Amino acid sequence: MKKLVVFSGAGMSAESGISTFRDNNGLWENYRIEDVATPEAWQRHPEIVQRFYNERRKNILDAEPNTAHLYIAQLEQYYHVQVITQNIDDLHERAGSRNVLHLHGNIRLAKSSGPTAQFTQDYYPIEGWQLDLKRDQCPEGYPLRPHVVWFGEAVPAYEDAIQSLQDADIFIVIGSTLSVYPVAGLIHEIPTNCEAFYIDPEADYSRVPSQYHLIAKTASAGMKQLYDQLK
Repeated sequence: MKKLVVFSGAGMSAESGISTFRDNNGLWENYRIEDVATPEAWQRHPEIVQRFYNERRKNILDAEPNTAHLYIAQLEQYYHVQVITQNIDDLHERAGSRNVLHLHGNIRLAKSSGPTAQFTQDYYPIEGWQLDLKRDQCPEGYPLRPHVVWFGEAVPAYEDAIQSLQDADIFIVIGSTLSVYPVAGLIHEIPTNCEAFYIDPEADYSRVPSQYHLIAKTASAGMKQLYDQLK
């Protein structure tokens, strides 16, 4: 069975109604990134950061997987599918995808806010949408924070992502502007004989090498076209 790797970005989740930090509306509108998405923000005002991610988690729990998520999950009938996502939601899993690597974490999980928070492998499922600074703590007594990679933090899963691309037969980039590094560099890690596709309304060759086939459509429309082609 051929190996198919999907690399998904914020455009996937946007079609399910989940705001991205580039949106001019939604949850990010009233916050600066520096105030809610950095380790320094947590040190200064953990209650503001916690409240912001509680709101994001509630938004994600209210959302549903869209057509693009469902088509990707259905490709498991024909391929060994590995999903690599920049998104912190769990919509790929809820659509049925079984192998999902979260580069930037998973907001449905919590982890310690202690000194080793960036690299810990100890995660705690969150029941519902709220974390409480005083109630929810790790065994060492540190408040639990979202399992999210903040700006300025390392991306521990990046090497695993590179490894999974080494033997890909088909690679699909979908819903990403490819502007967030280092993860955008993954597009250059595929084998030379890999069949590659880039799905995005603004897809052009200023973003990807000529190895890629461009599909200038939304995530759902582009994934439907590609699913019909690949199944």
